[in-house]
Amino acid sequence: MNSDGQIRNRRRTVWLLSLLVVGMFGFGFALVPLYDLLCQVTGIQSVNIRSSGEAVAQVTEQEDGRLITIKFDTSVHPNLPWDFRPLESNLKVHPGKIYQVDFAAHNRSSESITGQAIPSVVPWQATAFLNKLECFCFNQQTLAGSESVDMPLRFMISPDLPPEIRSLTLSYSLMKLDSRPVDATNREKG
Repeated sequence: MNSDGQIRNRRRTVWLLSLLVVGMFGFGFALVPLYDLLCQVTGIQSVNIRSSGEAVAQVTEQEDGRLITIKFDTSVHPNLPWDFRPLESNLKVHPGKIYQVDFAAHNRSSESITGQAIPSVVPWQATAFLNKLECFCFNQQTLAGSESVDMPLRFMISPDLPPEIRSLTLSYSLMKLDSRPVDATNREKG
Protein backbone atom coordinates (compact mmCIF):
# COMPACT_ATOMS: atom_id res chain seq x y z
CA MET A 1 0.00 0.00 0.00
CA ASN A 2 2.77 2.34 0.88
CA SER A 3 4.38 1.59 -2.46
CA ASP A 4 1.17 2.43 -4.38
CA GLY A 5 0.87 5.74 -2.52
CA GLN A 6 4.46 6.65 -3.39
CA ILE A 7 3.91 5.80 -7.04
CA ARG A 8 0.76 7.95 -7.11
CA ASN A 9 2.63 10.84 -5.48
CA ARG A 10 5.49 10.55 -7.97
CA ARG A 11 3.08 10.51 -10.92
CA ARG A 12 1.27 13.55 -9.56
CA THR A 13 4.59 15.35 -9.03
CA VAL A 14 5.76 14.51 -12.57
CA TRP A 15 2.38 15.64 -13.93
CA LEU A 16 2.52 18.96 -12.04
CA LEU A 17 6.13 19.60 -13.06
CA SER A 18 5.25 18.86 -16.69
CA LEU A 19 2.38 21.35 -16.50
CA LEU A 20 4.74 23.89 -14.97
CA VAL A 21 7.27 23.44 -17.80
CA VAL A 22 4.55 23.77 -20.46
CA GLY A 23 3.15 26.85 -18.69
CA MET A 24 6.59 28.48 -18.48
CA PHE A 25 7.22 27.79 -22.17
CA GLY A 26 3.82 29.26 -23.08
CA PHE A 27 4.45 32.35 -20.96
CA GLY A 28 7.89 32.86 -22.53
CA PHE A 29 6.40 32.47 -25.99
CA ALA A 30 3.60 34.98 -25.22
CA LEU A 31 5.87 37.52 -23.52
CA VAL A 32 6.80 39.50 -26.66
CA PRO A 33 3.20 40.01 -27.87
CA LEU A 34 2.17 40.86 -24.29
CA TYR A 35 4.95 43.46 -24.09
CA ASP A 36 3.89 44.98 -27.43
CA LEU A 37 0.29 45.12 -26.20
CA LEU A 38 1.37 46.77 -22.95
CA CYS A 39 3.38 49.37 -24.90
CA GLN A 40 0.43 50.04 -27.18
CA VAL A 41 -2.06 50.41 -24.30
CA THR A 42 0.19 52.65 -22.19
CA GLY A 43 1.50 54.69 -25.12
CA ILE A 44 5.11 53.70 -24.54
CA GLN A 45 6.90 53.62 -27.84
CA SER A 46 8.85 50.42 -28.35
CA VAL A 47 12.00 50.29 -30.45
CA ASN A 48 10.39 47.71 -32.74
CA ILE A 49 7.26 49.78 -33.45
CA ARG A 50 7.44 51.51 -36.80
CA SER A 51 4.83 53.92 -37.99
CA SER A 52 3.21 52.79 -41.18
CA GLY A 53 3.47 54.71 -44.42
CA GLU A 54 -0.15 53.67 -45.06
CA ALA A 55 -1.27 56.61 -42.95
CA VAL A 56 0.18 59.00 -45.52
CA ALA A 57 -1.70 57.32 -48.36
CA GLN A 58 -4.96 57.67 -46.44
CA VAL A 59 -4.59 61.43 -46.00
CA THR A 60 -6.42 63.12 -48.84
CA GLU A 61 -6.54 66.71 -47.68
CA GLN A 62 -4.67 68.78 -45.16
CA GLU A 63 -6.41 70.45 -42.31
CA ASP A 64 -6.26 74.20 -42.96
CA GLY A 65 -5.12 76.61 -40.30
CA ARG A 66 -4.34 74.19 -37.48
CA LEU A 67 -0.74 74.35 -36.28
CA ILE A 68 0.86 71.89 -33.89
CA THR A 69 4.10 72.79 -32.12
CA ILE A 70 6.61 69.96 -31.93
CA LYS A 71 9.59 70.24 -29.62
CA PHE A 72 12.56 67.97 -30.21
CA ASP A 73 14.59 66.82 -27.23
CA THR A 74 17.66 64.61 -27.05
CA SER A 75 19.72 62.96 -24.37
CA VAL A 76 22.82 60.79 -24.54
CA HIS A 77 23.61 58.03 -22.06
CA PRO A 78 26.80 58.87 -20.09
CA ASN A 79 28.68 55.80 -21.43
CA LEU A 80 28.28 56.98 -25.04
CA PRO A 81 30.87 59.61 -26.08
CA TRP A 82 28.63 61.20 -28.70
CA ASP A 83 27.16 64.65 -29.22
CA PHE A 84 23.56 64.39 -30.39
CA ARG A 85 21.13 67.23 -31.07
CA PRO A 86 18.28 68.24 -33.37
CA LEU A 87 19.15 70.85 -35.99
CA GLU A 88 15.78 72.46 -35.19
CA SER A 89 14.53 72.42 -31.61
CA ASN A 90 10.94 73.51 -32.40
CA LEU A 91 8.76 73.17 -35.45
CA LYS A 92 5.20 74.28 -36.19
CA VAL A 93 3.47 71.74 -38.41
CA HIS A 94 0.15 71.30 -40.16
CA PRO A 95 -1.50 67.91 -39.59
CA GLY A 96 -1.48 65.79 -42.73
CA LYS A 97 1.70 67.31 -44.17
CA ILE A 98 5.07 65.52 -44.31
CA TYR A 99 8.05 67.22 -42.62
CA GLN A 100 11.73 66.43 -42.23
CA VAL A 101 14.05 67.31 -39.37
CA ASP A 102 17.70 66.33 -39.20
CA PHE A 103 19.56 65.33 -36.07
CA ALA A 104 23.33 65.81 -35.85
CA ALA A 105 25.46 63.12 -34.25
CA HIS A 106 29.21 63.24 -33.62
CA ASN A 107 31.39 60.47 -32.21
CA ARG A 108 33.92 62.18 -29.91
CA SER A 109 35.98 59.02 -29.44
CA SER A 110 38.64 57.58 -31.74
CA GLU A 111 36.93 54.20 -32.09
CA SER A 112 33.87 53.01 -33.96
CA ILE A 113 30.77 52.86 -31.72
CA THR A 114 27.22 51.67 -32.32
CA GLY A 115 24.26 53.39 -30.71
CA GLN A 116 20.48 53.11 -30.75
CA ALA A 117 18.00 55.96 -30.35
CA ILE A 118 14.93 55.22 -28.24
CA PRO A 119 11.97 57.52 -29.02
CA SER A 120 9.22 58.72 -26.71
CA VAL A 121 6.35 61.16 -27.17
CA VAL A 122 4.78 63.48 -24.60
CA PRO A 123 1.88 63.57 -24.08
CA TRP A 124 1.70 59.82 -24.58
CA GLN A 125 -1.81 60.17 -26.05
CA ALA A 126 -0.22 61.76 -29.14
CA THR A 127 2.01 58.73 -29.84
CA ALA A 128 -0.50 57.03 -32.15
CA PHE A 129 -0.89 60.23 -34.20
CA LEU A 130 2.83 60.78 -34.90
CA ASN A 131 3.63 58.77 -38.02
CA LYS A 132 7.38 58.34 -38.56
CA LEU A 133 8.01 57.54 -42.21
CA GLU A 134 11.80 57.48 -41.99
CA CYS A 135 13.72 57.57 -38.74
CA PHE A 136 17.26 56.90 -37.60
CA CYS A 137 15.63 55.26 -34.58
CA PHE A 138 14.46 52.36 -36.77
CA ASN A 139 18.05 51.06 -37.00
CA GLN A 140 21.26 50.96 -35.02
CA GLN A 141 23.68 53.74 -35.91
CA THR A 142 27.42 53.08 -36.16
CA LEU A 143 29.82 56.01 -36.28
CA ALA A 144 33.55 55.66 -36.90
CA GLY A 145 35.91 57.52 -34.61
CA SER A 146 35.45 61.32 -34.92
CA GLU A 147 32.71 60.82 -37.54
CA SER A 148 29.81 63.27 -37.79
CA VAL A 149 26.50 62.58 -39.54
CA ASP A 150 23.12 64.19 -40.03
CA MET A 151 20.35 61.66 -39.47
CA PRO A 152 16.91 62.36 -40.98
CA LEU A 153 13.49 62.05 -39.42
CA ARG A 154 10.54 62.26 -41.84
CA PHE A 155 7.18 62.38 -40.13
CA MET A 156 3.59 63.47 -40.33
CA ILE A 157 1.04 64.34 -37.66
CA SER A 158 -2.28 62.67 -38.36
CA PRO A 159 -5.25 65.02 -38.91
CA ASP A 160 -7.05 62.80 -36.38
CA LEU A 161 -4.90 64.24 -33.57
CA PRO A 162 -7.35 65.34 -30.84
CA PRO A 163 -7.92 69.12 -30.97
CA GLU A 164 -6.93 69.60 -27.31
CA ILE A 165 -3.36 68.50 -28.16
CA ARG A 166 -1.68 71.63 -29.53
CA SER A 167 1.92 70.72 -28.81
CA LEU A 168 3.98 67.63 -28.26
CA THR A 169 7.55 66.73 -27.45
CA LEU A 170 9.45 64.06 -29.33
CA SER A 171 12.41 62.88 -27.26
CA TYR A 172 15.24 60.59 -28.26
CA SER A 173 17.51 58.88 -25.76
CA LEU A 174 20.68 57.67 -27.44
CA MET A 175 22.30 54.62 -25.86
CA LYS A 176 25.46 52.68 -26.56
CA LEU A 177 25.08 49.13 -27.80
CA ASP A 178 27.73 46.78 -26.51
CA SER A 179 28.28 43.66 -28.61
CA ARG A 180 30.75 42.07 -26.19
CA PRO A 181 29.45 39.04 -24.28
CA VAL A 182 29.00 39.54 -20.55
CA ASP A 183 31.33 37.32 -18.53
CA ALA A 184 30.87 36.21 -14.93
CA THR A 185 33.23 38.87 -13.49
CA ASN A 186 31.33 41.73 -15.15
CA ARG A 187 28.01 40.27 -14.04
CA GLU A 188 29.13 40.15 -10.39
CA LYS A 189 30.26 43.80 -10.45
CA GLY A 190 26.75 44.76 -11.57
